Amino acid sequence: MLAARKPIAEVMRSPRTPPRIRALLSRIPRVKRFGEENGLTPTGNYQDYVQLHRSAVVYVVSACEPLRFQPKTWSFPVAGDFPYLGWFDLRSARDYARDLVDDGWDVELRGAGAYSTLGWFDDPVLSTMIAPGPEALGDLVNVVIHESVHATLHLEGQAPFNESLASFVADRLTERYLDEAAPAFQRRAWRGQQARSLQAEEKLHTAFLALDLLYRSALPEAEKRSQKVAILEALRERLRWTGSLNNATLLGHRTYRSGGSGFSALLAACQGGFPCFFDRLRTLQPASFARPQQEDLDALLTRLAG
Repeated sequence: MLAARKPIAEVMRSPRTPPRIRALLSRIPRVKRFGEENGLTPTGNYQDYVQLHRSAVVYVVSACEPLRFQPKTWSFPVAGDFPYLGWFDLRSARDYARDLVDDGWDVELRGAGAYSTLGWFDDPVLSTMIAPGPEALGDLVNVVIHESVHATLHLEGQAPFNESLASFVADRLTERYLDEAAPAFQRRAWRGQQARSLQAEEKLHTAFLALDLLYRSALPEAEKRSQKVAILEALRERLRWTGSLNNATLLGHRTYRSGGSGFSALLAACQGGFPCFFDRLRTLQPASFARPQQEDLDALLTRLAG
């Protein structure tokens, strides 16, 4: 990727660049300024473009205990602990995921179109960040803002907070950006996609709650496993889900969507202003959290809103 990156200005001048890609890339400087006007830290990110000849830039492996929503975590110097591990090579990711399954974990392997180096390097715009349909502008704005949040505020050992914060901010600011700067058909396309995603998230959350209650019950392990299969199969049918669907899948979605009520309350306390929102969040310390990788964030965030 380092060898393939090219300045966006150069890509836009090239006659080989499709007009659609040129139009989307032309939005990047304004999206960055829009984010900075709303409290995001200025960075050198998204000045270059990389054309990748695959559908994902990284392949993310996550794992969870089979009868408890307890994730496996990986620790790294400086960066801290994470409940997922990213690979650039799909074969290596698959081999590692297979080893985790053999060790008894529920495992998910998924492709991701973007990633953040948390401000350590200048991240490029990747071709995998650009969707093929009319929702592409909303998706691109959302990804740029999401990853920029990671470079603005990151708490070591609290991936659910970090990812849920980035998702919350990106969704709200994408709405605002599209309202200001996008034609109606692009707004409709992105909002339609968001509505479908929200419906799926609600079903996943319902299944998570049912399984969490099951795992905490006094039922024998064999009965828990049997009911788990039934709950997940029913969920698969409702969502027409393909691929893996297990504890790691459900916990992964929760990692990106926790604390919605708390973040909303905090933003409301700031009269909708994200600079104030981030200032309050920066008062959080490791001791503010009850445990590493805490997922129940609403009470913590509501206190900040008060």
